[in-house]
Amino acid sequence: MDASAPGLAFRSTPTLAGLLFAMRFDAHGVGHLVPDAGTLDTDNFGQGFLWLHFDLARAQLDSLIGEGRFGPKRLAAAVFAEDHHQRVTVENSHIGGVVADLARRPSDGGDDATSRLHFVIGPRSLVSGRRQPVESPEVARDAAREGARIVSPFVLLETLIGSVIGAITERGERLTDTLDEIEDRILDERVRGDRQRLGPIRRDAVRLHRQLLGLRAVFHRLEEDGVRQELDEPTITTASRLAQRLDALDRDMTLVVERARLMQEELSARVADQSNRQLYTLSILTALFLPPTLVTGLFGINTKGLPLADHEQGSWIVFGLAFASAGLAYGMIRVLGIRAPRE
Repeated sequence: MDASAPGLAFRSTPTLAGLLFAMRFDAHGVGHLVPDAGTLDTDNFGQGFLWLHFDLARAQLDSLIGEGRFGPKRLAAAVFAEDHHQRVTVENSHIGGVVADLARRPSDGGDDATSRLHFVIGPRSLVSGRRQPVESPEVARDAAREGARIVSPFVLLETLIGSVIGAITERGERLTDTLDEIEDRILDERVRGDRQRLGPIRRDAVRLHRQLLGLRAVFHRLEEDGVRQELDEPTITTASRLAQRLDALDRDMTLVVERARLMQEELSARVADQSNRQLYTLSILTALFLPPTLVTGLFGINTKGLPLADHEQGSWIVFGLAFASAGLAYGMIRVLGIRAPRE
């Protein structure tokens, strides 16, 4: 795409609704924030590229998409729609996609801590957007402002995805540390309250794993489509590199998910053992006290002709019968081989 392509010319648009920020990158990959949307002009832009980042909840992009300013109309319309499925499409040297990103302020109430980053990459532009605050655009913008060299739109995408990978890796490490702590407590047989802690850990790990599955599928698809549609070699290489990093991270997250599941099963088994021991103790006590209760119940009947009613030692005889019945019940338990659950 040349400098006069409609996808980069915004001189006729003094304000862009929903534009969060815009950055110019020169031929050396040095980025500069553009403070005024009315100055988004590429006539003197050289060989760099432009990055526009929108709040899609407020942006009004239909007219710009219809004019082809973001690349192929069908591609841009599909990418910036409200469909949140992760995907990637290559069309006429443009790459459009929707990928997972971590929300900057995860919502309460158990909602997923991930959101979506929408993007269209052209030869000299990257247009991105989100519907709720996400981490990667802020990280990439700050890195560019601190001097990171970003020489092409796809390198910028790699920076965005790299920050997502880094954030997921950090969260995975925190989950692993918590699992290590719980595992030590399980080995020390101090498991009070750990089942409640394991539930959220496994939930978060499963959600991150689910997002990683879609994210790695996107870049494997991009790698394959790039070869078929003859994208430039650096783009294909970068897609392959990201796919490999995501594969490795997905394997690590799979281990976290599996480990949390196994620990939940072990904790459930230990709790079941404790319940069985308590039930065993309760059953033994019930068996021992039932015969004496029967004896005292029989001799407590207020009817005439009750045995031992006129005997001087009647009460002691009843006490003896009660203890003897308990001893008989205990002997039957031993003979039948009823034992406590093994550890």
